[in-house]
Amino acid sequence: MENKKFYITTPIYYPSDKLHIGHSYCTVATDAIARYKRLQGYDVMFLTGTDEHGQKIESKAREAGLEPQAFVDRIVNGERGVRDLWKLMNISNDRFIRTTDDYHCVAVQRIFKKMYDKGDIYKGAYKGKYCTPCESFWTESQLVDGKCPDCGREVHDAEEEAYFFRLSKYADRVRHLLEDTDFLQPRSRVNEMVNNFIKPGLEDLCVSRTSFTWGIPVDFDPGHVVYVWVDALFNYCTALGFENEQYNDYDKYWPADYHIVGKEIVRFHSIIWPAMLMSMEMPLPKHVYGHGWLVIDGGKMSKSKGNVVDPYVLAEKFGVDALRFFLLRTFPFGTDGNFSNELLINTINVDLANDLGNLVSRTCAMVEKYFGGTLPAEREDSPADCELKKLASTLRDRYEEEMDKLQLQNGLEEIFRVIDRANKYIDENAPWKLAKEDGRQTRLATVLYNLLETVRICTILLTPFMPQSCHKIFGQIGACEGCRTWDSAASWGKLKDTVTVTKGEALFPRIDTEKALEELDALQEAQRKAVLPALEIEPFAEKEVDFDTFCRSDFRAVKIKACEAVKKSDKLLKFTLDDGSGTDRTILSGIRAYYEPEELVGKTAVAVLNLPPRKMMGIPSCGMLISAVHKEKGEEKLHLLLLDDSIPAGAKLC
Repeated sequence: MENKKFYITTPIYYPSDKLHIGHSYCTVATDAIARYKRLQGYDVMFLTGTDEHGQKIESKAREAGLEPQAFVDRIVNGERGVRDLWKLMNISNDRFIRTTDDYHCVAVQRIFKKMYDKGDIYKGAYKGKYCTPCESFWTESQLVDGKCPDCGREVHDAEEEAYFFRLSKYADRVRHLLEDTDFLQPRSRVNEMVNNFIKPGLEDLCVSRTSFTWGIPVDFDPGHVVYVWVDALFNYCTALGFENEQYNDYDKYWPADYHIVGKEIVRFHSIIWPAMLMSMEMPLPKHVYGHGWLVIDGGKMSKSKGNVVDPYVLAEKFGVDALRFFLLRTFPFGTDGNFSNELLINTINVDLANDLGNLVSRTCAMVEKYFGGTLPAEREDSPADCELKKLASTLRDRYEEEMDKLQLQNGLEEIFRVIDRANKYIDENAPWKLAKEDGRQTRLATVLYNLLETVRICTILLTPFMPQSCHKIFGQIGACEGCRTWDSAASWGKLKDTVTVTKGEALFPRIDTEKALEELDALQEAQRKAVLPALEIEPFAEKEVDFDTFCRSDFRAVKIKACEAVKKSDKLLKFTLDDGSGTDRTILSGIRAYYEPEELVGKTAVAVLNLPPRKMMGIPSCGMLISAVHKEKGEEKLHLLLLDDSIPAGAKLC
């Protein structure tokens, strides 16, 4: 077969914290597809990496007391970081890109300038609703219940000078791409993109920022940094040498065959990314595939929810291949899957220990017991062999059909149909009975050979999912290198007639479910506690306050109409408040270190109103806003006390 090219990518992950099992799911799936294509004889380029710029990284680094570069270096290259995780999970990527790599930064500057020179990037000012965690501006109509449509978090008003990409210019071409081709998969994602984003009208896209500095500078306009859209998305091309001298295989591998991404970033890859490529007059990727999430109790895993699962814990306890297999066997690739430790253990016990592991160990044990480990050459076929031989010899075609559609779980299902049939074949032919009957040695050898051949074919097709375990199985069943190829998977009888087996160790020992769950719960609880901040709460007041004195304090709900920093003050914010009286109230509060003024506008807070006015920086402050204060690892933390926005201004707290 011609050595065809195949280029596949994961998203580049955002290293604001350690990666969790959801990231592993995406990367393991992409790895399995890459290994499958290599098995078929393709020249594969498999790219993964990290997206390291942006405001969130800058803020996280500041909180950690590190420079941004040192912060991301620790997460990406540090112990048990991103690279260590992919090594542990046996990820076979050919290349790893970081958006802080010098060659990538140079290329992004060149790309930005080309789109600017073409007129597809222009300068303006952006005003809208901004989500800091997602680093995204939104229009009012795009919000869901007033919150970010991607992550569901609060947004705030923001305005800044910015460069814009003429996304609207390419709306019709992008809609055609989505509706009239198979570019976006699975097909269920198309309607979501068209109805939620294309039909309401694509607005031009903010592609530079001035409110933070951790990014690639716009080299022709100091003060601006290139925003995530250009920086991150073009990694798929710069990693091949586009607009840089680091690599020279862009022409060889581009366009990508598949971008594998989580469903939360399908919009970026199916609308923004092709539009930018159209602007650059570059070929479009052939497919974007948006897989589902691993969820816990119906909710997406996230650090903020405290429900993430550490892949290190699971891989070290149950084995890397067992974890890889579970992730791709259990959940349909295009839909969400509900993760649980119970489901993981059950999948290992049923599929790997009982079915595959038992088949391999029983077969090899019987060859050793009855023939000293080496089968004789003579055979005695029977009509009872036909079903198994046909099912196994035609397995590759059925498997290929599912794998080419990226229905990985269905490809595995086809394999395990054959494994299940082979285990039944053992019971039907009862080799232990044949061994006791005179003159049935040839028939016994035939039954065992058929089982070994079935294992061989299944193992070839399992290799993309469990490469280390499959290598061990090949060794146990005596499969030579020529018996492990894609072509040989479609042919029956590739093992030597006089094949020699080696029983070896149990590949997938059965797990004591109750004990394992207790140990996992203990490990995961210890991990959860380890990342909790070391809290320091102020001692409770010893002096009592009588009830009447407390009641004289007039606590009221107030609406924040405006908020601004006080000039010449590093601490003070000036609040203009609606206290329900019909007259605006001014209160100054020393919380500037903890909040940006614009993020508090529109919120409902709590204030004590009957304090005597107090001048600060020459401005009368008429009351006090209530905050909650504690320390984390010696550093003071403050949270302004905010109420449900349905509470009216002036409502008295009692």
